[in-house]
Order: sequence, then structure tokens, then C-alpha cells
Amino acid sequence: MAIVATCLVSLLICCGLAWWQWDRFTSANGTFQNLGYVLQWPLFGLFPAFMFWRIRRLREKAEAEPAPEPVPVAEVPAPRSRPDVQAPVDDEDEELAAYNRYLRELNARDQQAAE
Repeated sequence: MAIVATCLVSLLICCGLAWWQWDRFTSANGTFQNLGYVLQWPLFGLFPAFMFWRIRRLREKAEAEPAPEPVPVAEVPAPRSRPDVQAPVDDEDEELAAYNRYLRELNARDQQAAE
């Protein structure tokens, strides 16, 4: 009920603004920009009603469609460590090299715990 009231109030306010722009257009200093606003304001007033109608249609369509069946998800195995492949170490940046060593230690611990 509040949505319908909001739509009506919006339409009334926007029609009032369109009337105001029409008065400005017909005055001595009116421009075609005012005439454009005369045409725009009613559309702005109808927009909340259109959105209310559109949301109701989408909701009805969603309720009419059957719920999609869940698709089984395949389990992806964890990546295996390859001790024969070593990541290149950048010796120029000692902080980065220390961080990479720390990450390798964590990976080795994680691999041992997984086995």
C-alpha cells in the first residue's frame, strides 16, 4: 500500500512540476528547454510505478519457474609439490628472498600435513 501511495505522490508532484514548466514555457522568457521539461516530468513521475510493475512481473516469473537442480561440483585435488622444481630466487632483493623462503617452508609443512 505504501508503494502505491509513493507512486501516486510521485506522479502528482511531477505533474505539478510539468505544469510549472509549461507556465514558464508560455511566459515571455520561456525556452524550448522548458518545453522539454514539460515532457520529461510526467515520465519521471511514472518511473516508480513502472519499477513497481516490473519488479512484480520478475517476482511472478521467478516463482513460476521451478528451482534449478543443484549441480554436483567435482572435487579438485590439491596441487602436489614437485621437489625437483625450484622457484627462481631473486638474490638482488634480500627481503623478497627471505619472504619466498618462508613461503616455501610453509608449503613444505602443508604438504607434509596433507600426506
